[in-house]
Amino acid sequence: MSTLSVPPVPTSPRDDAIALYRAFKGFGCDTAAVVNILAHRDATQRALIQQEYRVMYSDDILKRLSSELSGKLETSVLLWMHDPVGRDAIVVKQGLSSETKNLQAATEVICSRTPTQIQCFKQLYHSRFGVPLEHDIEMQASGDHKKLLLAYVSTPRYEGLEFDREITAKDSKALFKAGEKKLGTDEKTFIHIFSERSRAQLAAIISAYHDMYGNSLKKAVKGETSGLFEYALLTILSCSENPARYFAKVLHKAMKGLGTDDTTLIRVIVTRTEIDMQYIKAEYLKKYKKTLNDAVHSETSGHYRTFLLSLLGPNR
Repeated sequence: MSTLSVPPVPTSPRDDAIALYRAFKGFGCDTAAVVNILAHRDATQRALIQQEYRVMYSDDILKRLSSELSGKLETSVLLWMHDPVGRDAIVVKQGLSSETKNLQAATEVICSRTPTQIQCFKQLYHSRFGVPLEHDIEMQASGDHKKLLLAYVSTPRYEGLEFDREITAKDSKALFKAGEKKLGTDEKTFIHIFSERSRAQLAAIISAYHDMYGNSLKKAVKGETSGLFEYALLTILSCSENPARYFAKVLHKAMKGLGTDDTTLIRVIVTRTEIDMQYIKAEYLKKYKKTLNDAVHSETSGHYRTFLLSLLGPNR
């Protein structure tokens, strides 16, 4: 469920384009006005604003925003201007580019999305950047991490809630044999099961593994693998059980301790606002006894803070 609040009576994209043009005009930018408009428009409205702005002023509003805003606010707003599929494609492309390489971010997006979401952003990725997603994974990732990502983006998986008990028992045994039972690890088995099984099937495997061997599959993954391969496997596992809880943990980690990991904070809040942020907020409160809004408020400031809090909606 989305946390985005839009005006009860929609404003016309033309009026918004005019208001934004006025906010850009003169000395300095009326940043408060820009934030107030864009943080309260859904993906369709934002796309229409971009069209109107181009028609009326023969100018690209994204370029204009880039020149008028700066720092973390600029990063947040520019990512927000795209629709959810476009944002996923952009985050993954930046993560797989030599100049802005962030394999963890690319891995998070790929391994936390449903097969349908992956197919959608794969198509957009190819048309927008001129290369298939697999090509960039091949170039930038390595080893078992690369093999898992390639398998994960190209395997169609069932998205329903049903699972097969026989497969559950068989896969649990296979994972135990491939990991805890042997010296060394048979990574191929982990890649095969994690990339081919549905979320419901993996959730059932987590439960069966614990019943059969008295240990958690997550602990087994942590003991048997490392680095980005481990990170990818754990992301797939966590999202098979509860994606909202997974993102609540990612956000908490980004704000824990000294300093804030703003890159992660922006990525998760901006990409999940229109998807499942209500659930993430509920999980955050349940796990950390503090609202996500309060945590973000204490870690950010200025228009950047206002923008993120606007996306998060009321503090409850």
